[in-house]
Amino acid sequence: MERKFSLVPYLFLVPACSIIGAFVLYPMLHAIAASLTDYNMITESRFVGLANYEKLSRDPFFWNSLKNTLLYLLVVVPFLVIAPIFLALLVNKSLAGVKVFRAIFYLPVITSLVVTGLIWKWVYEEQGILNYFLTASGITDNPVAFLTDPANALFSVMAVTIWTGLGYYMVIYLAGLQSIPKHLYEAAEVEGISKWRQTLYITIPLLKPSIAVVAVMSSIAAMKVFEEVYVMTQGGPLDATKTLVYFIYQSAFEEFEMGYASAAGVVLFLLTLCLSLINLLVLRKDR
Repeated sequence: MERKFSLVPYLFLVPACSIIGAFVLYPMLHAIAASLTDYNMITESRFVGLANYEKLSRDPFFWNSLKNTLLYLLVVVPFLVIAPIFLALLVNKSLAGVKVFRAIFYLPVITSLVVTGLIWKWVYEEQGILNYFLTASGITDNPVAFLTDPANALFSVMAVTIWTGLGYYMVIYLAGLQSIPKHLYEAAEVEGISKWRQTLYITIPLLKPSIAVVAVMSSIAAMKVFEEVYVMTQGGPLDATKTLVYFIYQSAFEEFEMGYASAAGVVLFLLTLCLSLINLLVLRKDR
C-alpha cells in the first residue's frame, strides 16, 4: 500500500524551528561572519579574514582567560557530578522533613546569580562573616583575602558556582533514582548485599544517563561562567579570575572590538562542543 506524503507533521515543527533559527542559528552564523571582520559598532565593518584568530593566538590575556576557564572546568565539574549523587541519595529516603531539606538545597538555584554573588562577596570580605568565624574559632590568626589575593580568588568564585549548582543537579539525579525499579533493591536485600554494594552495582550504573546529562550541563556551565566573576571580582585581582566569557565581554563592550570578541566566542563554542562530545562518548561507550 502506497503511503501519502503529508505536510501536517512538519507544520507542527515550524514554530519551534523558527524560534531556534531566529535566536540560536542566526546569531551563531552572524557571530562566525563577524569574527572575520574588523567591527567596532561605529565604523563600517571591514573583512579581515583570519586576522582576529591570529591575534588571539598571540594575545596573552586570551591565553590567561583560557587557562582560568579550563582550571574552572577541572575543579568545578567533578564536584558537580559527584556531590549531588550523595545529596540525591540522602533526600530520596522517606524521612521526616525530607521535603524541607530538598527545598533548602534547591533554594540557591532559584536565587538570582547577581544576588548570590553579592551575598557571597559580603561573606568573603576580610571583615565578613566567614573571616569572623575563622578567626574566632582560631583556625586562622588573620583574615583570609578570599577575593583580593590572586591565589585564592578563582577558587573562592568556584565555591559559589558549586554551591549554586548542587541543588539543580541533585534534582536531576533524584529523578533518575526514582525511575530505578524497586525490585532490584529488594532482590539485592534477599541476597544479603550491603547498601554500599547496592549503590555501587545497581544505583550508579543505572544513573549513567543522568550522570552523562549532568557532566555535559555542568561542563557547559563552567565554560561559560560570567555572572559570579562580574559581580564578585570583575576579573581581578590581576586577571586571576578573568574567564573566557569575561574576556569576550570586555573585548566587545569595553574595548568595542566586536570582530575580535566574536572570534573568541567561536573558539569558546568549538571548545564547548568538543568537550560535550567527549563527555558523551566517554560516558556512553559502555552502554
